[in-house]
Amino acid sequence: MPTTTTPSGIEIYYETVGSPTDPPLLLVMGYGSQLIAWPRAFSETLAAGGRFVIEFDNRDSGLSSKLDDLEVDMGALVAAAEAGEAERVLEIAAYTLSDLADDCVAILDDLGIDRAHVLGVSMGAMIAQQLAIDHPERLLTLTSMSSTTGEPEYGASTPEAIEALLKPSPSERDANIQVSADKMMIWASRRYGSRVRSEALAAASYDRCYYPAGTPRQLAAILATGPRADGLRELDLPTLVIHGLDDTLIGHDGGERTAELVPGARLLLVEDMGHDRPEELWPLLVEAVLEHTGAALPDLAGE
Repeated sequence: MPTTTTPSGIEIYYETVGSPTDPPLLLVMGYGSQLIAWPRAFSETLAAGGRFVIEFDNRDSGLSSKLDDLEVDMGALVAAAEAGEAERVLEIAAYTLSDLADDCVAILDDLGIDRAHVLGVSMGAMIAQQLAIDHPERLLTLTSMSSTTGEPEYGASTPEAIEALLKPSPSERDANIQVSADKMMIWASRRYGSRVRSEALAAASYDRCYYPAGTPRQLAAILATGPRADGLRELDLPTLVIHGLDDTLIGHDGGERTAELVPGARLLLVEDMGHDRPEELWPLLVEAVLEHTGAALPDLAGE
């Protein structure tokens, strides 16, 4: 499968699903996750709806470049963030969400795609939002799922969820799978959350690329970028915001705030959805994404 090299020398691994003659839909995954966190059957369903689906590993995850020479002191990072020392946070960070958004541009360039529909989840939606702010000419539509605006007063985690997110998992395989699945279940759908599916994803992620060293740099990118409120207010782009009402990792007011800021944005609050995309809700989610991305096609055809 292909990789592309960004102008800064970062190699980004990506995969595609569907026909390249269909409208492109770039999927952007979240914090500490690999492209396999998008279930292949989910992407195939989107492709069957007439979308050319593009998945990729963010830098510092999966099969993309690892920035081992750029260590981040998590203690100093958290302390600076809690103290509101924005300049210090930026000094500690190895990169920002804008750099991660530039990685998305490099993928589109490599595929010869001028403009794409972009769907991001969690940190991936933060990247997608930043991509829309920095490079609006490269997007057809934006879909922001399970995310927030970077404003600290919105989208807060429950104490249990944030503790689980930041707590290191064991390095030994079996223990890692169990603890990782425990974490996923904390923020999963209360109705549809599946221990079996969580363990399967944890095992596949460990076997494909166990790399905990990348998560501090990704977290630093979020904190160093800060709020995106001003940029979101200026967007002139068809935007869909999706958020689960069961989400304990990013409260649903994060999604509500995103939709409030982006002019004309549509908000879809989903019952029985946490910080996950359970298979039982795929029909609803796929229909919403296909409808949203399809609405822009007449404009594309007219250019």
